[in-house]
Amino acid sequence: MPKKNELAIEETLDPQDWDSMRELGRRMVDDVFDYLEELPQRPAWQHAPDNVKANFKHSPPLHPQLPDAIYDEYLDYIRPYGLGNNHPRFWGWVGGTGTVLGALAEFLAAATNTPSGAFSYISPNYVENQVLDWFKEMLGFPLEASGVLTSGCSSSNLIGLAVALNAKADFDVRKEGLHTAPKAMVLYASDETHSSLQKAVELLGLGSSALRRVPVNDVLQIDLGALKEAIQKDRDQGSSPFCIIGAAGTTNTGAIDDLNALADLCQEEDLWYHIDGAFGAWAAIAPRSKHLVTGMERADSLAFDLHKWMYLPYVIGGVLIRDEEIHRKAFSLTPTYLAHGAGTRGLTGEDVPWMSDYSYLLSRSFPALKAWMTIKEHGVEKYGRLIQQNIDQAHYLTALVEQEPELEMALPVSLNVVCFRFLRSGMDEAQLDELNKHIEIELQEQGLAVPSIVVIQGKKYLHVAITNHRSRREDFDLLVQEVKRLGRGFVPPS
Repeated sequence: MPKKNELAIEETLDPQDWDSMRELGRRMVDDVFDYLEELPQRPAWQHAPDNVKANFKHSPPLHPQLPDAIYDEYLDYIRPYGLGNNHPRFWGWVGGTGTVLGALAEFLAAATNTPSGAFSYISPNYVENQVLDWFKEMLGFPLEASGVLTSGCSSSNLIGLAVALNAKADFDVRKEGLHTAPKAMVLYASDETHSSLQKAVELLGLGSSALRRVPVNDVLQIDLGALKEAIQKDRDQGSSPFCIIGAAGTTNTGAIDDLNALADLCQEEDLWYHIDGAFGAWAAIAPRSKHLVTGMERADSLAFDLHKWMYLPYVIGGVLIRDEEIHRKAFSLTPTYLAHGAGTRGLTGEDVPWMSDYSYLLSRSFPALKAWMTIKEHGVEKYGRLIQQNIDQAHYLTALVEQEPELEMALPVSLNVVCFRFLRSGMDEAQLDELNKHIEIELQEQGLAVPSIVVIQGKKYLHVAITNHRSRREDFDLLVQEVKRLGRGFVPPS
C-alpha cells in the first residue's frame, strides 16, 4: 500500500475558482439576452470567412485553457456564423426560432445532467408524461394513448412506422425478422412527403421500393384514386399493404392531404394510419385554422416537431400512438440490470413504464423541461394565436406577391408556406430558375432574409416557410422589395 505522500493527486472537472466561473456565467447570460434582444438589427445570415474556417483545423488541446478565453473564441468564431434561424427574417427549410425561457431550460437540464430513458423519478419522467398528455389534448388524441419525445420527426416517423410494421405483420417481426415475411410488406405516401419517411422505411429493412410514392393532385394532395388503385394492384400481385402515410403540411408547400378520407380508406382496407405532422399538426390549436387538419385525430400514430412551429430550441419532437400496448410491445426490452416495477422503493421501484419502453433509445437527455417551462410561460391560447399569426402572415405575403406583375405564385397558400418567383420577360424556364436561385443566394449573403428554393412542377420558386414568432409584416414588405430589386438588377452570365 503506498504511503500517504505517495498517493496521486485526485482531480475533478469542477471549477477550481467557483467565483470566476460564476462571473463568466453571468456574463454569458447577459450576452445571450443582448444577442436575442438585438436580433432584428443583426444580419439574417452571414458567411464565415476563410480565417474563421481555418480556426477549426487545429489539433485538440493538450493542456487547459482559460474559460474566459474559450468563451471569447466562441463569440468571435462560432456565434456569428450559425444558421440564423433565430432571426425575424429566417423562413428557409421550415426552421424554428427558439424561446428565451426554453434556452434557460436547456441550461437547467444540462446542469442537473439528468437522463430520461429509464428509472422512476419526477425529473424528468413525470414531466415528460405530463407534456405528452398536454399534446394529446392539444392534438385531439385520447389520454390513454402513449407517446414519447424525440429528437424530431426523423425519429418520430421511424418510431411510428416501426409500431405500424409490428402491429400489422401477421408474424413476429421482432423475433423472426423481415426475411420470414410470407408476403412483401408495402406502404403508401404521396410524392410530396418528407425524405425522413424513406429513410425510416430503409432503416426498418423494408427497402425504399416498399414505399409506394403516389401521385398528387393539382393542390399537391395525395391522389385518392391513384392510391386506391395502387393498393388493389399490390394486393392482386401478392404484396401485403400495411400502412398509409398522410401529410399534415408538406415541407415544400404546406399541402395537407384529405386526412378524413385517408382515415376512411385505412378503415376500409384495415391499414395502419400514420400522419407526418412535422409542423402542420400545430394548426390544430390555431383558432381560425384548426379545420385544416380535421381528421388528424383519427390517426393510429402522429409524428410532430416542437422545434419548428412550437418555437422550442432544437432539438425536440414527439410521436403519439393511439394504442399504448401495441406501442410498448414494439420497443420494450428489459434486461435484468434495468428490471423495474418490483415494489415501490428505489430508483427502479415504481411500477410505471419507462420512456425506453416506447423508443429505440435508452440514453436520452431531458427535452421535456424546455417544453414544460415554455408552455407554462405562454399558455396554449397564446401559442394558438402565434400559429394563426404566421398563417395570416402567409396570406399577407401572398397578397403582396399577387399585386406585383413581376412576381408569380406557385400555387395558392394552404397553410403557412408561400412559394413564389420573380419573372422577367424574354427569359426561358432555365433562365428563370437561374434568376431565382441568384435572388435566394443574394438575399442570404447580403444578410437581408433567408428563404430557400423548392422545385414545384419542374420550376424553381423562392420558399418562405413561416414558423417564426419574431416575424412582423414589415419583414415581408422588405422581402418583396428586395426580391424585386435583386431580380431587376440581375445580369445573366454571358
